[in-house]
Amino acid sequence: MEEQKIPKRILNALLNSIAAGVVPRTGAPYIAIGRAEEIDALLGDLELINEGGSSMRFIIGKYGSGKSFLMQLIRSYAVERGFVTADCDLSPERRFCGGKGAGLATYRELIKNLASKAAPDGGALTIIISKWLSELRSELAASGLEPGSAQFDVELKARVYSLGRELEGQVGGFDFARVLTLYYEASSSDSDESEAKRSACLRWLRGEFTTKTEARAALGVGDIIGDENWYDYIKLLAVFVRKIGYRGLAVFVDECVNLYKISNRTARENNYEKLLSMFNDALGGRAPGLAIILGGTPQFLEDPRRGLFSYEALRSRLADGRFANLDYKNILGPVIRLRRLSDDELLALIARITKLHGMAHSWEPRITTQQQVEFLKTCLARAGADSMITPREIIRDYMQVLNILLQNPKATFEEVMGSGVVTLKTAYDGGIPAEAEFERETSPGNANPQKAFSLEDIEL
Repeated sequence: MEEQKIPKRILNALLNSIAAGVVPRTGAPYIAIGRAEEIDALLGDLELINEGGSSMRFIIGKYGSGKSFLMQLIRSYAVERGFVTADCDLSPERRFCGGKGAGLATYRELIKNLASKAAPDGGALTIIISKWLSELRSELAASGLEPGSAQFDVELKARVYSLGRELEGQVGGFDFARVLTLYYEASSSDSDESEAKRSACLRWLRGEFTTKTEARAALGVGDIIGDENWYDYIKLLAVFVRKIGYRGLAVFVDECVNLYKISNRTARENNYEKLLSMFNDALGGRAPGLAIILGGTPQFLEDPRRGLFSYEALRSRLADGRFANLDYKNILGPVIRLRRLSDDELLALIARITKLHGMAHSWEPRITTQQQVEFLKTCLARAGADSMITPREIIRDYMQVLNILLQNPKATFEEVMGSGVVTLKTAYDGGIPAEAEFERETSPGNANPQKAFSLEDIEL
């Protein structure tokens, strides 16, 4: 770790994120502790789509178990390994399907967050297409053709049209191929008309046309991306990126518990039916080059009234088999249940954060290993910690201790801890967490309605 040089921008963003209890979008690998088996399983899925396969995984864990962190970690690994990624969080406005453009809103968010190695933070759509055309030109120039010559232009157009014909065999491929060829034709000129045409092509690919009439007038295509067909275009995008040199497309959808929260049964089951269709495509090999990774809580999966298990077709596919046993792990199935991080792993995480804080502020934190252990013991000893505390709060309070020691050179660790800086307030002030409510509803004999949270859970 001492030898590792981390860019200041990434280091500061990372520390600011974990201090606020937010999952860092960049820099997650620098604080990755544990989860080796889960990471290996998900990286194996990436190798599968690199070979033209497809996969879908559900990462299931209680609040604070590290679902979002693990997904961002895999997203970072995928981008570095030459995959294209897209990610979004579901919300009341973003679902798999629904009225008022809820499905299309999910597609637009995924495209907005489209990332590649050249654009790891998102907004990669234009870069991906431009890189493809640039590489075609470089290949032709390397073959001996003179850039700008008539033969060069003829061969370039032939290659673009050839890819378009390959895509036409996919659902929605004809219009998708037409938009790509129009973008290529417009890119050969710098006129205002060509610029408007390129802009219209990108608008279509982002799902921003609201009517087919508008799209037909601008581009001459007969269809637009909407609520009913957006997933078909995600599958098509996976085929396209593999054909132009990327290794595949990995889609990350977090906060799936928002589907569980849909109060209208018909609307909820429509989303589950769409999810079933995606699951069948992925596990049936009908989405080549596409990996879908979804994050959710146990009640989203298991609640027999409103969760995925309330939809029999999904329950029969995702429920544990008759030989499943909590004493044995199984991460080869579609559902990965996150285990809790051990106390040793949590202590290692705190030690890592201490070192990163020192690097970010160019100082040597005045906290020994024994004091880090004492910090964890203090957290465990506080009243209500067994049922109220979340790992996010441990990290937040630990960051506060580090910041106070940094800004007050005469302060000692014991003085800061004695001042009551470790607040350990519940993250769910004012109500029972949804996870605890689910536990209470499904366990009538449980005398304590609030589900205990352990320090060994961790989500940054």
